[in-house]
Amino acid sequence: MKRKNNWWKEGVVYQIYPRSFKDTTGNGLGDLQGIIEKLDYIKSLGVNMIWICPVYESPNRDNGYDISDYKKISDAFGGNETFERLVSEMHKRDLKIIMDLVVNHTSDEHPWFKQAKTSKKNAYYDYYIWRKGKNSGPPNNWQSVFSGDAWSYNLSTNEYYLHLFTKNQPDLNWENPKVREEVYDIIDFWLSKGVDGLRMDVISLISKRNSFSDVPEKMSFAQVMEKVYANGPKIHKYLKEMNSKILKKYDIVTVGEGPGINLASGPKYVAENEKELNMIFHFDHLTIDFGPNGKYDPVTYDFIKFKEIFSQWDKALENNGWNSIFLGNHDFSRIVSRFGNDKIYREESAKLLITLLMTLRGTPYIYQGDEIGMTNISHPSIDDYNDVESLNAWEAAKKNGANMKEFLKAIHWQSRDNARTPMQWTDKKNGGFTTGNPWIKLNKNYKEINVENSEKDKNSILNYYRQMISFRKKYSCLVYGSFKDLLPEHDKLFFYERIYNEEQFLIIHNFSNSYTRWKNENSQYIKIKSNYKYSSQEELSPWESRIYKLQ
Repeated sequence: MKRKNNWWKEGVVYQIYPRSFKDTTGNGLGDLQGIIEKLDYIKSLGVNMIWICPVYESPNRDNGYDISDYKKISDAFGGNETFERLVSEMHKRDLKIIMDLVVNHTSDEHPWFKQAKTSKKNAYYDYYIWRKGKNSGPPNNWQSVFSGDAWSYNLSTNEYYLHLFTKNQPDLNWENPKVREEVYDIIDFWLSKGVDGLRMDVISLISKRNSFSDVPEKMSFAQVMEKVYANGPKIHKYLKEMNSKILKKYDIVTVGEGPGINLASGPKYVAENEKELNMIFHFDHLTIDFGPNGKYDPVTYDFIKFKEIFSQWDKALENNGWNSIFLGNHDFSRIVSRFGNDKIYREESAKLLITLLMTLRGTPYIYQGDEIGMTNISHPSIDDYNDVESLNAWEAAKKNGANMKEFLKAIHWQSRDNARTPMQWTDKKNGGFTTGNPWIKLNKNYKEINVENSEKDKNSILNYYRQMISFRKKYSCLVYGSFKDLLPEHDKLFFYERIYNEEQFLIIHNFSNSYTRWKNENSQYIKIKSNYKYSSQEELSPWESRIYKLQ
């Protein structure tokens, strides 16, 4: 199948977590005006798409992923008028805007749910998923992604409602055609205002297995996600219908968040002939350091497996589909702390990671702050953390008698707060993020790691990001070229080939703290890019990346 060229394949995405990006009012919360004021900075990176996490009206039980009004931008972020100005200012700069679409669930303060919970006879009752209890408890043993039961009791209906996330996020009943029409109406509302794309939150979960049978005790949570929660029997019917009724009317990009998808189930979501989504976020490489007991039981990740995941997904989508290339976002640790070395080789490893992102096949995604090498934060106490997932995991661990000193180390490593600390703009008070009290504590290293300092240094991580984004845009091979891992069993080097028409590249990364022997045996390949100014012909320096081009 001949691959289609598209603007969203050739572009680069910059992700913004608005509440942590830039505050212009002094209330400690980032806002849309802050994004507007920084658009020229974002444009200077060379990106052409901006994905903005939810800014809708919300009680913020899960930082905006619990929406109470889908057609209203929260006044805390600036309201609808400011949003429309943001869209206009972005389009003036040839920047496209991607909004979050959160339609697996609503807030429990959404008018639909407020009505639904009053009576079984209410018109909105069937907008949600209700079941009778069993043996004086929930309908089954399903557990929330955020710990605890996935069911909560409602007195007025004498039933339990399903919530795969917090109890404040009741799941929508996609079996109800009225729900689906409501969703399509919401999509049309925003696309008609000039929105250029949608990132669809946990979209792989919207179709439920209506037997709601108990999960076997020995099944891991990853297996539960894949076999029970995700990839339900009508998921592709719903996505095809969404595409047919609304998405195909607009020249937009769609990317689905796909927890529970894998190489067997994932490709169908993005196959061009299926007409569902353009891209999907899988998490195979981002769960690679999860231990036997999940996220908060971290282990050292298998580097060979890490490489294999990228190769397998490239192969799976090479003829019919397109990859999303990312190493982190608002839900994961900082990439330089997780996959690099944020102590001795922070700058080198940060540069290696952006070289990787810009030279794999797929659309690259950059998360705010990674372009200056922002790092994880380690709070001394659980009381300093904000993330509902981390806090719930802490309470569950304490209940189960875990070693809480060790568990705090796991929180340090895996908490979503690592990605949510405020953007570090300057070395001044609060890193230039706000003049007030920030909604979440800053990383103390903002005095050294910030945009202002990075702009002054021509060799900074920031300026290297700009170089690499520009470099990718220069060569079609780095967008559309074939991919082949040439040293799949090497425990330090990620070495691959990219070929497209007459262009050929060899790209090599040393994912280690040691000097590693490697020599270019083909004199026809000339080194044209490296994250080191000087390097040996016979070996790669720690966290060195090189790009060779066939002359």
